[in-house]
Amino acid sequence: MTTPEATVHEPTNEPTNEPAGAPVHPPREIDPDPHRHDRRDLRSDAQWDADPEPLRAPHPPLAPEARRARLLLAGIALALFAAMLVAKLLDSAGAQQTALFYVGIPAVIALTVILTARPRSAVGTALATTTVGLALAGPLLNEGIVCLVIAAPLFYGVAALVGGIVQKARSHRGRAIAAAPLLLVLVAEGIGGFSLLPREDAGVATVVVQATPEQVAAALAAPPAYGEFEAPFLRAVPFPEPVSATGHGLRIGDERHVTFTPRRSLGIDAGTTPRAMSLRVAQSQVSDGGGHVRLDVTSDTTLARWMDLHAADVTWEAAGAGRTRVTWALEYTRTFDPSWYFGPIQHYASGLAADYLIDTFAATAERADA
Repeated sequence: MTTPEATVHEPTNEPTNEPAGAPVHPPREIDPDPHRHDRRDLRSDAQWDADPEPLRAPHPPLAPEARRARLLLAGIALALFAAMLVAKLLDSAGAQQTALFYVGIPAVIALTVILTARPRSAVGTALATTTVGLALAGPLLNEGIVCLVIAAPLFYGVAALVGGIVQKARSHRGRAIAAAPLLLVLVAEGIGGFSLLPREDAGVATVVVQATPEQVAAALAAPPAYGEFEAPFLRAVPFPEPVSATGHGLRIGDERHVTFTPRRSLGIDAGTTPRAMSLRVAQSQVSDGGGHVRLDVTSDTTLARWMDLHAADVTWEAAGAGRTRVTWALEYTRTFDPSWYFGPIQHYASGLAADYLIDTFAATAERADA
């Protein structure tokens, strides 16, 4: 049995480019995978032995747009949580009718989103977040449709104002900061009884009806037949509508009890709440040529969340053959702030309500004439 002989490399006489005396290098092996060593450099020996597959490429970093969207979503969630927390605190402190509630909450929403999310358009983002907050306010805060509809323009206005101030502050800090004291004054209304406008007010309407003073007095003494609101503002909000009334007479001490449409809350699993108002004749002067009657409000579950209605004051006098001028005044105390927003709205709405009551009793008087 023979053994293989070792292979001997005989020197050759072929010329080489290497200088004389240079060391002789053995022939290099051809690596079938030239990138293998590069891959192995990324791993430890134990990792390479356990898993010879190349490492997976890491996830690419988030694009600026995606990162901004995530920050914006986090800012919106934080803003709504802060707003709901402030609302609960103000409600427990009995300050849910102050400007701190109706101005402070949208300001909290706007500032939280703008300062945490850093959106491109501060005003646009504040308005969008306010919309989401209003959509959640009804179910979470058990608010009614009337409150949300009336307060929505105020929320949007404050959010846009705060967003505009912050947006200006980034480029013109001095000018924007000058508006901060104004915002603080607006927020302070209602705290400690502070109000920019008087709280005592009255909605007044005067109409000449086609009926005699005697017919008007008879209609005021009888239970009225209420109809639907004709004023677009009262229909759009919508305000509670009187449905029926019991009681009659114009003598001092005579009473009325009026039933209104029930309150519909937007709270989760919330039902309807009945609403009614009771009145008593406190002053009465009736003659053939006219008269005056004052009905004091003795109880009210209809407008108590919006205003403190004191009395309905009615005066009528002859205005020609078969005609009577009727003036109806609803006296109330404004309970909501800020005054510069809720004051004009309540004055306008109560004036429309007074006009509606005149038309209601005038229709009864005109039917009696027919």
